[in-house]
Amino acid sequence: MNQCIHTGFGLQVFKMELSGPEYHEMYSDKMGKVDALYETMVLYIDFKMNKMKAMSTTGMHEIEYGALILATGARERPFEALRIQGTRPAGIFTAGLAQKFVNLENHLPGHKAVIVGSGDIGMIMARRLTLEGVTVEGVYEIMPYPGGLTRNIAQCLIDFNIPLHLSTSVIKVHGKSRLEGVTVTQFENGIPLREKERFIECDTLVASVGLIPENDLVKGKIEMGSDEGIIVDDLMRTNYENVFACGNNVCIHDLVDFATVEGEKAGKNAAIVSKGKELPERAGMITVKEGIRVVSAKYMTATEPFKLYIRVDKPMEIATININGKAIKAVVNARPSEMIEINMDPNKYDLKGKIELSAKGVKR
Repeated sequence: MNQCIHTGFGLQVFKMELSGPEYHEMYSDKMGKVDALYETMVLYIDFKMNKMKAMSTTGMHEIEYGALILATGARERPFEALRIQGTRPAGIFTAGLAQKFVNLENHLPGHKAVIVGSGDIGMIMARRLTLEGVTVEGVYEIMPYPGGLTRNIAQCLIDFNIPLHLSTSVIKVHGKSRLEGVTVTQFENGIPLREKERFIECDTLVASVGLIPENDLVKGKIEMGSDEGIIVDDLMRTNYENVFACGNNVCIHDLVDFATVEGEKAGKNAAIVSKGKELPERAGMITVKEGIRVVSAKYMTATEPFKLYIRVDKPMEIATININGKAIKAVVNARPSEMIEINMDPNKYDLKGKIELSAKGVKR
């Protein structure tokens, strides 16, 4: 959070616009005298014995728990995952690393930059680099629609005259010891158009190509989805009664506020379980149908209203969200890059048994 010096945090939770460090400070003050082990890495979790082993600067620790919350977040998808041909010289950064260099360490990564991918941090860094005097040649997104929030497109790119090139991406890296330039081209149905290739001279390439839920520690032990996120119910409970998960290790959120709300719910229910009390049993299961790519919870207890976060799988002028074939919400200009919030109220909808969730696009 300390490297996220831009504003935009706290709008949902505190009803005010805060920077990353300010948002962090609000919760640091709330923690009070809660014990915490710093500079500590968890190495192993035994979910059946309710024990875990951790390594810190003072040695090994074996810790028993009554309830456990997994809040491991997400990691950046590395540049190598793009499988772009060419050399691997100095000057290639993920957006988060570039952000750390500029905002925390006061180092400029270069003088002329190209951004590949239009994730939110990439667009924020395009603005930040521009403010620091770096020439940002443009943001190149392989998809025909942006990968970040509309707000960031307006505030980071349009306001600073930074061009956004859709259906275009980097296909080759040039340079030996230091990046000398990249080749970009347009794409049509996922196929690069060779006749549209052009060379861009630059010494910095910033990759903003998404996040991956960080769940290597529990892979194979906790129920997970195809997107590598932990599967939870509306209480943030995993397939273990006393283990909860929240935030970006469940699904990638647009705002830290959404992850915070999940964290508070996970903490509340973990506290109940740790005192030996039982939580309601699962009563329903969401089945994702057409038009939906991501859901933040798969199972329902159907005991009280809660907020479900979803993503559509393609841009829609008007997206009609349906539960068991019944329309419950219409969203204008729905895009995969922006989460849709649904109020799941058991008093309004039947949330028991099989729940089919779908989204259908309607033109104006």
